[in-house]
Amino acid sequence: MKRGRLRVYLGAAPGVGKTVAMLGEGRRRAERGQDVVVAVVETHGRAHTAAALDGLEVVPRQRLAHPASPGTVLEEMDVDAVLARSPSHALVDELAHTNAPGSRNAKRWQDVEELLAAGVDVTTTVNVQHLESLNDVVAQITGVRQRETVPDDVVRAADAIELVDMSPQALRRRLAHGNVYAAERVDAALANYFRVGNLTALRELALLWTADRVDAALASYRAEQGIAEPWGARERVVVALTGGPEGDALVRRAARITQRAAGGELLALHVSRSDGLTGAAPDALARQRLLAESLGGSWHSVVGEDVATAILDFARGVNATHVVVGASRRSRLAAALAPGVGQRVIDGSGDIDVHVVTHAAARQGHRARRGPALPVRRRLAGWGLALVAPLALTALLHLTRARHELPSELLLFLALVVGVALVGGMRPAVLAAVLSGLLANWYFTPPYGTLAISSPANAVALFVLVSVGAAVAAVVDSAARRAREAARARAEADVLATLAGSVLRGAEAVPALLERLVETFGLAGAALLERTQDAPGTAHDVWRVVASQGCPPPSSPEAADAALPVDEHLSIAVTSDGAGRPLSASDLRVLTAVAAQAGSLLERDRLRETARAARREEERTATRTALLAAVSHDLRTPLASVKASASTLRALGAELDDDDREVLLADVEASADRLQALVDNLLDMSRLDAGAVRARREAVALDEVVPRALAGLTPEQARSVVLDVPEDLPLVDADAGLLERALGNVVENALRHAVPHAPDSPVEVTAGVVDDGGRRVVVRVVDRGPGIPDDRKAAAFSAFQRLGDAPAGQGVGLGLAVARGLVQASGGTVEADDTPGGGLTVVFSLPAAAGPAPPDPGPSGGQPSERLLA
Repeated sequence: MKRGRLRVYLGAAPGVGKTVAMLGEGRRRAERGQDVVVAVVETHGRAHTAAALDGLEVVPRQRLAHPASPGTVLEEMDVDAVLARSPSHALVDELAHTNAPGSRNAKRWQDVEELLAAGVDVTTTVNVQHLESLNDVVAQITGVRQRETVPDDVVRAADAIELVDMSPQALRRRLAHGNVYAAERVDAALANYFRVGNLTALRELALLWTADRVDAALASYRAEQGIAEPWGARERVVVALTGGPEGDALVRRAARITQRAAGGELLALHVSRSDGLTGAAPDALARQRLLAESLGGSWHSVVGEDVATAILDFARGVNATHVVVGASRRSRLAAALAPGVGQRVIDGSGDIDVHVVTHAAARQGHRARRGPALPVRRRLAGWGLALVAPLALTALLHLTRARHELPSELLLFLALVVGVALVGGMRPAVLAAVLSGLLANWYFTPPYGTLAISSPANAVALFVLVSVGAAVAAVVDSAARRAREAARARAEADVLATLAGSVLRGAEAVPALLERLVETFGLAGAALLERTQDAPGTAHDVWRVVASQGCPPPSSPEAADAALPVDEHLSIAVTSDGAGRPLSASDLRVLTAVAAQAGSLLERDRLRETARAARREEERTATRTALLAAVSHDLRTPLASVKASASTLRALGAELDDDDREVLLADVEASADRLQALVDNLLDMSRLDAGAVRARREAVALDEVVPRALAGLTPEQARSVVLDVPEDLPLVDADAGLLERALGNVVENALRHAVPHAPDSPVEVTAGVVDDGGRRVVVRVVDRGPGIPDDRKAAAFSAFQRLGDAPAGQGVGLGLAVARGLVQASGGTVEADDTPGGGLTVVFSLPAAAGPAPPDPGPSGGQPSERLLA
């Protein structure tokens, strides 16, 4: 069966008109003769949305009873009814909606997947704030975290996505006219979620997300059609970097080109040779990468044998419109002999614009300094063979001249040259070739005893001898050099991989990196130094040790055996005396890469600490805001009640009868108790946040602690609590006072929120032993109330979280937060779980006190006592 097609109307914010747009699309399809039904539409009481439904067939919804609230009926889309109706097109509103318990699927987007799989085309709606990838960003912007989300892949897989947008000012006018929310909600909406800044940010998110989707669709189309030429629908600038001194200038020039067009994209590219033997300095590449990313670009690295071809292939692959390269650093003579990378990029660019940027190092020539490919011992042996071996072979051949002719003699000399090349490299082999040619000419080429050559064939043979010998020597030398470079590159890669692995496994990145550095290179010590300021009255800098390993760190880079600058303020100083060894040039190359990595790690750690500090400040700000709200409302209400009762008693005390006076005094007492409880919780939360709670842990009997925790309940509350705590439970290791407060808070929370919903179901407090090998005792507070969704259980234990279920003026949302903090300080844990059949169960897990386990009473004895508090 052919899969249905999905069309999504993406709204930048609630109220922009995506549902009306979806219904308009359905009406147009119906007018063209398609079989269109409305599977589900949420009108939210909006008259113009309801009017758009006229003339469209609506499939009746499925009615489901709420499992936690008897008598409550919820309506959801009836997937079975839609499938049975089998339309060609279905309209499904609010793709991110969470279905009611008992529905066919947990999410509405899963219902849509079923319809698509059955061959039904679907048009649906979703707001940008409901996209999973943007959930955190939207919460940071608006201060409201969306509980209902849909995976981005579900929306991206749509055959068509249409953005429904509206300017912030127009949307706010629509709200003010009452076209989105009821009149009593308009002011709050305009002042909070629908602020101009919020709407502008949401609009930008929607536009960028849609632009990325359009860009992906364009790339897919070009790939399907085999279009290799770039299409300049969006400015993309590729800057090719070698790690040379011109890199910074190229990145900045490319960034300026990118900024000329709105929505431009900067891509920094480094091409590594496929053999991995040559490359730029790692510290220079790291610096250029940071610069590109700081200017809003992205970093890319590809491997290719031909650098120019790799640059062009990458540019065409990303649909680039510009390529920025630097002017060649090769000399004019070298450029005349063979075109450089820049010239070859220009020749093969086609429709891509190529910018060649001049710089200070252009045309100055550059050539890597090559060290010897072979060790000293082999080179000395090669020079010795080059001098002695031709003479020895000449003597041997001269003594046996009658047994061989010139061709075989020249082949023996050639074999000798090859042997010298294998032993000593190129230069000794060239010497051996020249010397062999001269000796062969003098002793074995007519006329003998002179350097003259009578036969042209003999001259050619001698020329071939010298030429082949030199060529073989060059090949052998190059092979030896490449083998040595390959071994060194592999060793460097192994070292860097080991260092990176140790950093990933270490708790602290920079100390772990330095520790592995000392171990790998046999150093006496290593330290990361940071320049702080100029010392007063001196020309020297003051350096601070950020991290160190090994021997006492040096006071400055100048005091170390070797110093590797990370940037102008950071440097890695290493000490190699004593137990260490001298550092080679190859070691310093690896250490340079490590230095760049250390700087990045330090910057990352500092950014993390800054982020943690920002989060802590944000939490403190949220706590202060919630506290002000609590003081202004929840504390103010009982104070007003106390003041009103006291004023009445003072003004009309003589005229009131005993019953009225008793009622007013009871109100004063109840309000004072509420104030006392609120203040106690606020003080407890402050002590927990400050870390000032110190538990006095001892062996505690739960059958004594739990009744004391419930002693403060009123008689009416006590009748709604059932206690089931066996007397033969093991003692627990806890602070009795903290445990009493925690249990009292949780039970009070259950009585306040659960009993009004289920008055015939008391709150149960039970205890038992968990056999998990560690002998833990659990206490459960079970209620039959509305419960808490799984995604909000963790938030229920955060301060000032009332989850919208607390009646106005009853509590500030600290009960569960204080309970968890007190129990954790006492060595236990508190978790929330669902009550079978509906409700919430709060589970206290407490460690059993040290000592022998109590005897097993067996199946016939030790039944737990059960009593009803009254």
